[in-house]
Amino acid sequence: MSEQTAPTSGQAEQEAVLTEERDGVLIVTINRPRAKNAVNGAVARGVAAAMDTLDSRDDLRVGVLTGAGGTFCAGMDLKGFLTGENPQEGGRGFGGVTAKPPRTPLIAAVEGWALAGGCEIVLSCDLVVAAEDAKFGIPEVKRGLVAAAGGVFRLPKRLPYHVAMELILTGEPILATQAKEYGLVNRLTASGGALEEALELAAQVAANGPLALIASKEMVRSSSGWTEEEAWAAQQELVYPVMTSEDAREGATAFAEKRPPVWKGR
Repeated sequence: MSEQTAPTSGQAEQEAVLTEERDGVLIVTINRPRAKNAVNGAVARGVAAAMDTLDSRDDLRVGVLTGAGGTFCAGMDLKGFLTGENPQEGGRGFGGVTAKPPRTPLIAAVEGWALAGGCEIVLSCDLVVAAEDAKFGIPEVKRGLVAAAGGVFRLPKRLPYHVAMELILTGEPILATQAKEYGLVNRLTASGGALEEALELAAQVAANGPLALIASKEMVRSSSGWTEEEAWAAQQELVYPVMTSEDAREGATAFAEKRPPVWKGR
């Protein structure tokens, strides 16, 4: 059973970003298909509000971010930018997500183009499901610009160095099939199947303990610059509340009783 909700107040935001809840999963859809889901102020506000919802509600375990009409996102709405619209929202950055992704795991479901800022939104997600004919690229250099919403420093962490540099310096895109080979994409689907596959993956994630998911994500995202000593200390701080939680006891009890756990997020 699903529930349609409005992510923010105002008709513009309701139209630009749609949300739907399914069994602990929040589906967030950029809904500007005529503009190839380019990010304007309404999109940034709507996505940021959805990310705030993910961070504030214990019953939502996973987010799935996608685009309407067969395109994920073509980047910043240049027409909107020229008229003074801000494609960033508060501390969450471009598209309402790139500078501050949610603590909750977030999956990108990509059809068509994930271009420029759209690709950078994908790089803000934790898992990526893409149609076989999807394409990823950061062509900012072709316009004399820099992919400043995380692309230039995140892409080399997701792709081999020279592959990332080729995309960054030429501005040419990469096919989803290639991205899968390099590890940027977790799962490939036929065209039109990215969302359903992402929801299957989300269900696997959502079945797990919510506190454990948040702590594990934080460790992965933060640990790359830590020394081993720093990692042990930070892990203790993050893991102790999880190990002493009601959910930890429920997980062990459910295993012993051979039943699915009933998580409370505390």
